[in-house]
Amino acid sequence: MCDVCGCGTPSHEHDHEHTHEHENVKTVKLEESLFKQNDKYAEENRKHFDEKNLLAINLISSPGSGKTTLLEKTIEKLKDEFTIGVLEGDIETERDAERVRAKGAYAVQLTTGGACHLEAPLVHKGFHALEHQLEGKELDVLFIENVGNLVCPSSFDLGEHVRVVLVSVPEGPDKPAKYPKAFTTSDVFIITKIDLLPHFDFDVEKVKKEALSLNPKLKIFTISTVTGEGLGEWINYLKELIKNKKGV
Repeated sequence: MCDVCGCGTPSHEHDHEHTHEHENVKTVKLEESLFKQNDKYAEENRKHFDEKNLLAINLISSPGSGKTTLLEKTIEKLKDEFTIGVLEGDIETERDAERVRAKGAYAVQLTTGGACHLEAPLVHKGFHALEHQLEGKELDVLFIENVGNLVCPSSFDLGEHVRVVLVSVPEGPDKPAKYPKAFTTSDVFIITKIDLLPHFDFDVEKVKKEALSLNPKLKIFTISTVTGEGLGEWINYLKELIKNKKGV
């Protein structure tokens, strides 16, 4: 269960008969309040990123899809040309932040302590902590690696400009159908670990078609971080986005 949004909490449904009569009771829509506060911070984040001509990218996926490995490879390809920042979301540990720092990015670990997603206020706080590391430098691109989950992260705007959803071949081809909001709210869909295609029943074209039926605007990449297949197209796409954001 998520400690923040309460997903997975048993509902208060029962079939025994008794009345729920209370005087002076006011119903508060907590869900609406939660999203309203988040969206306010998200807009502030986006405004701040825009003022700095900084491209912000939110990566969402299930655990084990290869987000961090793809991020490592991406940093290796971009670090000589751009200054890269990373906000690493996890329930616990600093392991992923340590991994991307080792590849040449500035990084701050965001540990949620139980929440299954990042929220805009935490990203706001994390970004300012990241700025303190820069010593006067300006970031060109900020990657936000969300907590491993295809459900809740799709509902929370973090102020990003681009949202990327990843699915790995071993996870199976049914993720667009099972988790449609992750695809309808994303701009990019990446199928990872395609070097494993010979070992799994995963029809790439069928998965692409299903994802596009949910969101025809999706930009789709198929990538193997082991062989490097498809990595060049992804890097070129990012370079174009970063340069456009900077007005180069």
